[in-house]
Amino acid sequence: MSTFHLAWELGGGLGHAGRLKPLALELARRGHDVTLGLRDLVHPNKLLSGMTCLRLQAPVWLHNSVGVPKKPASLAEILLGQGYLDPDALEGLVVGWRDLMRSVRADAIVTDYAPTAIVAARMLGLPAIAVGPGFWIPPADAPLPNIRDWAPIEEGRLEASEARVLRAVNEVMRRHGAAPVERAAQLFTGDRALLCAWPEMDHYRRSALPPGERWYGPTYLPGAGAPPEWPPGAGPLVFAYVKDAYADHPALLDALALGGCRTLCYLPDVAAGKPPPVTHPSIRYSRGPVDLARAFAEASLCVCHAGGATMVQALLAGVPCLLLPMQNEQFLLARQVERTGACINVGARPRPVDFGALVRELVADGPARQAARAFARRHEGFSHERQTLDLCDAIEAAAAAPRRSAPARALAG
Repeated sequence: MSTFHLAWELGGGLGHAGRLKPLALELARRGHDVTLGLRDLVHPNKLLSGMTCLRLQAPVWLHNSVGVPKKPASLAEILLGQGYLDPDALEGLVVGWRDLMRSVRADAIVTDYAPTAIVAARMLGLPAIAVGPGFWIPPADAPLPNIRDWAPIEEGRLEASEARVLRAVNEVMRRHGAAPVERAAQLFTGDRALLCAWPEMDHYRRSALPPGERWYGPTYLPGAGAPPEWPPGAGPLVFAYVKDAYADHPALLDALALGGCRTLCYLPDVAAGKPPPVTHPSIRYSRGPVDLARAFAEASLCVCHAGGATMVQALLAGVPCLLLPMQNEQFLLARQVERTGACINVGARPRPVDFGALVRELVADGPARQAARAFARRHEGFSHERQTLDLCDAIEAAAAAPRRSAPARALAG
């Protein structure tokens, strides 16, 4: 049996820990030793309750970066703001990951948006298997794709950013006697990339994958949360998961109320005690996360920020979505899913947004609902349980593949 270290370095929210949890449980069930290195130990604590595997703080960048683009146009530019500007700074992170892997005696690394863990694994000669959605499992092309392709950028910027990242990485590798990295995509894909998406939900609009790779489908944890408690009365049922940081959320909730919808809204700030932004008999605020499978069995519409877990459960239930992206990753996903006809990407609509018109379009038994039902039929056989087994099969196979030898100097530190 092997020791697998599951690593999360970049990004926020519960999705990362939620993706790693079923893999950790299944690998442990198969007799492997499992440890977790997490960017955030506090926020996922309740989600991970009951798990007995070792949880450790991941080495993460804690400092301000001067001279990096304010709006990153690629994954390479995201890395520049996470310690990859300077090899001395990067070396501190890499050595931290290296020593963490040594301390748990890892035989293989499974990463969820953890490029520096992949660098450290490469330094040690350990297999690194990357798991996640399209955004941080990019195509192998160089340069890394433009994640702000709707805005003009100067010629050569993407290439220059990627070259700067590779210079920092490969200087660290040189210092430790390890083989250089050829393409920045390898920092995200590792030795084997397991793409948790479908073509309809791929940020980079891939319609096909290279030989030997497959679409594993999006990841989510089903069954968590309280049963839905809908407002009384008549009218379409709407589940809304919105955040206070989205400036237009009061206008959206007003539009739902004026449209006669009965809305169950999970707004984390309200659940934590903040006064509701809109008070209306047809809006009920949940006190915590809601069991989405039960909610979408009854709902006519899902409103969310294009978070993959919420959106995919709605679409698998044949429920159309109104998507309110708040950052690049969400916008790219919302733009792609809108092409199915089952969703509307508010981020691509002119302002001020006519939320009332969009809600009426989506709650009607029209093209959007038909497209959502068609999406559900295409993926009718998908199950979270089967996906977990398939991912763990692939992880075990990648870990058992012939390994490159790490140089003696890298092993010695």
